[in-house]
Amino acid sequence: MTVIAACVLNFQRALALFVLTVLAIFFICWDFLMAKYEGKIAEFFSPCERFLKKQWFWLKWVVWIALIAAVICWLIFDTAKQGTNQLISFGGLVMYVLLMLIFSKYPTRVAWRPVFWGIGIQFILGLLILRTKAGFGVFNWLGRQIQIFLEYADDGAKFVFGEKYTDHFFAFKVLPIVVFFSTVMSMLYHIGFMQWLIKKVGWVMQITMGTSPVESLVAAGNIFVGQTESPLLVRPYLPYATISELHSVMSAGFSTIAGSVLGAYISFGVSASHLLAASVMSAPASLAISKLFWPETKIPQITLKSGIKMEKGESKNLLEAASQGASASIPLVANIAVNLIAFLALLSFVDSALSWLGNMFNYPQLNFEVICAYVFMPFSFMMGVDWEDSFIVGGLLGYKTFFNEFVAYERLSALIRLREKGGPVYIGGTKQYMTIRSETIATYALCGFANFGSLGIVMGGLTSMAPSKKRDIADSAFRAMIAGTVACFMTACIAGILSVSVAEVPCHTLLEDAFNATTLPSNITKVIGCCQDLFNSANSSQEIFLEGNYSLSSLRGCCQILESPTFNCSWTTPLF
Repeated sequence: MTVIAACVLNFQRALALFVLTVLAIFFICWDFLMAKYEGKIAEFFSPCERFLKKQWFWLKWVVWIALIAAVICWLIFDTAKQGTNQLISFGGLVMYVLLMLIFSKYPTRVAWRPVFWGIGIQFILGLLILRTKAGFGVFNWLGRQIQIFLEYADDGAKFVFGEKYTDHFFAFKVLPIVVFFSTVMSMLYHIGFMQWLIKKVGWVMQITMGTSPVESLVAAGNIFVGQTESPLLVRPYLPYATISELHSVMSAGFSTIAGSVLGAYISFGVSASHLLAASVMSAPASLAISKLFWPETKIPQITLKSGIKMEKGESKNLLEAASQGASASIPLVANIAVNLIAFLALLSFVDSALSWLGNMFNYPQLNFEVICAYVFMPFSFMMGVDWEDSFIVGGLLGYKTFFNEFVAYERLSALIRLREKGGPVYIGGTKQYMTIRSETIATYALCGFANFGSLGIVMGGLTSMAPSKKRDIADSAFRAMIAGTVACFMTACIAGILSVSVAEVPCHTLLEDAFNATTLPSNITKVIGCCQDLFNSANSSQEIFLEGNYSLSSLRGCCQILESPTFNCSWTTPLF
């Protein structure tokens, strides 16, 4: 009745509540029917299953020919409409698959079902998110809701650190978000929601890709939690896992990021919708590449028929779960802080030493970023990054691989801010920021834990859960890190294939044009995003808008179309 009443009063406002209610009812009914009538449903569809098995030999060739023809036709028409950049991204996708096959542990033992299904699911997800209006709108909406949700962490930070907590942005603004997110995830685990969601996603990958329950559940779990937390879901079964399954478990961890740090990257100014999309798309890609790079040569002991149960939390009530989640974030927050201090200090030293060395050869500009840029430049270009930007993205990939993704995303956010300010593109022959397309591809390529620091963390975590598999873990860990890196690159290729080029318009210019027009702007999603950036940077002083090239008319327009939980629009009224 509550949902109906809300829809009657204002359906547009209650649309999100209506959709969530419909989904909840659907899955409750689904779980009820499957629990009570699963055998009868399977018996009802058994004639279809027998027919498919009987005719599958020639049906599979028809399906593959139709799919190949569809891909070729789509590439032809899409290239004619969007340009040739998409072809470079497609070529990069094919190149990474071939490289993984060439350097596969057992090239002749590759099972192609998980490979093609993994890439197919990745492409379908990308198509829904990046090319359909509904999918793009849903992920944009999710991104905005997460940004609003994460802003509630500011209340706790303000109480503990004082009104001027943002003066120390990273320590008192970013890290409290990790604490808040960890608390919420712990509560969701306690009520069983996370286990239910992970099991559903894992079931889809298991049925389509033919992967084992252990690796499917861990890959699904890595969408939401970190690389050391997701194996805990299947901890009792790890001692019975094959080396290929362990490789898949680690690859999935390296190719995704944890939900707790997702909030931190969003607070940097990186697109929330693209980060969410990258986390989802990389899960099937990790299994596809893992099974290509280290094929299964044994029969898994844990199968769909044998069943699998996920471990639950140890908390006795919701408040204890919240407290445990907050306490569990302490090592994570400390680890992030000390690693950044150490890595940035080390990076400064290495840059200074390289500059000193380069000065001997009349090249004082030599630094770590330059070296990494040259190494990773071909890989970034093959993802579809513009040639002029591939040098910058190559440097970001180097930071991510040899240090961590925190450093890389911090650098990427600085580049995004430079573009939004609309300054000169080149200064002294050096490009200052990238195109939106290159930023998008870089966001997907960096979205993973594949770095040398995480290599030691995941080896230590898995060894403690399955001591008997210590040797298998050590033998496959480095290859898993490479597989995780390539999975992120493939996700970036899909983003490059499907992303649509947009005009490079700074936010302050876009808002001025939008609110001076007589009609509602067509790019309302971008306008809302710019308004949120304006609110996030705002305080009670007028000077900040003038320094950021924003005008008071833009602020008034944003206040009219959007409510901000962090900014009081009422103070602007007397000014107009």
